[in-house]
Amino acid sequence: MTSFFTDEQEAFRSVVRDFAVSEIVPHAAVWDRDHIFPTDTVRAMGDLGMFGLVFPEEYGGGGADFTTLCIAIEEIGRADQSMGITLEAGVGLGAKPIFEYGTESQKQQYLPDLVAGRALAGFGLTEPQGGSDAGATQTRAALDRSSKAPQWVINGAKTFITNSGTDITSLVTITARTDDGISAIIVPAGTPGLVVEPAYRKMGWHASDTHGLVFDDCRVPEENLLGAPGRGFHQFLATLDDGRIAIAALAVGLIQACLDECTMYAKQRQAFGKPIASYQAIAFKCADMAVAAETARQVTYAAAARKDAGLPFKKQAAIAKLYATEAAVTATRDATQIFGGYGFIDETPVSRFYRDAKILEIGEGTSEIQRLVISRELGLGEVA
Repeated sequence: MTSFFTDEQEAFRSVVRDFAVSEIVPHAAVWDRDHIFPTDTVRAMGDLGMFGLVFPEEYGGGGADFTTLCIAIEEIGRADQSMGITLEAGVGLGAKPIFEYGTESQKQQYLPDLVAGRALAGFGLTEPQGGSDAGATQTRAALDRSSKAPQWVINGAKTFITNSGTDITSLVTITARTDDGISAIIVPAGTPGLVVEPAYRKMGWHASDTHGLVFDDCRVPEENLLGAPGRGFHQFLATLDDGRIAIAALAVGLIQACLDECTMYAKQRQAFGKPIASYQAIAFKCADMAVAAETARQVTYAAAARKDAGLPFKKQAAIAKLYATEAAVTATRDATQIFGGYGFIDETPVSRFYRDAKILEIGEGTSEIQRLVISRELGLGEVA
């Protein structure tokens, strides 16, 4: 991996790892059990500069590359997947679209708090009837010009939106059908007509904030349009390409966490008079995890390196996301098997790992969508 990481990046990894071990690992089980979103810990991540890594210094950021962000996501996700996705979504889905497509006024208004981790933003693309068909947007925004200050009037619903209902959520950027096509619009938190539904009861990611959103004649100023009219869907597709690499990094962290726990447990757990690590069935499962962790890390950071170099990376992002997330699901299943009955008990970390893993194959595009993207990049056209 020396070809991917500089000495500065390795030093940064150590800083993030130390933070994760001291500030996240001791509390992750309680957050998971009680469905707690740890606002103070998120702010502490902001104090370390994690939410501002990839943004310019003029907005309070660190000016780092995308690879460095993936390192942070991997290490936070190694400690707790809920905190890993909070970071990934806060940067890639929340702040990044404002930076990439916003006006200077929008950047000045929203980025300083988002970059500092004082606020979070949501990304409203998925709809109740949409799922993988993100282009089937039903939410509508009509421009009301009846007053001197025209307003977008938004009606519709979004579902499975991360960072959308925390006490530090400042806005959600959504897609909506307008006269020009699908456009992106910034909706500040607390806007009348924006209804944040109760938090979902989820299989995993219990410490991550996830809500459905309803827009009932929700009005925002005309200047809250993000980017060009009718370009919102294309903007969000580009955002998802970045996000797929970041989710792959989150999966790498989970595979590594499984390997950490299993190698330690296998050396301590006794069966038939000796440590279970001495049995080939267990040792080979750990070996397979090590292979998966290294391979997933390689494809993930290769994709990140292409992005940082300004090269096309759509196919590489899909490959990284597909391989790393499916490998993570396998690793958590094998980790649960190694722990045996204890793996089925929530007091052990691998139980949480197992529950957290499955969503990785779904969010930011399902495994099926990744295979579709890859096949198209290979020139194979539509694949049923």
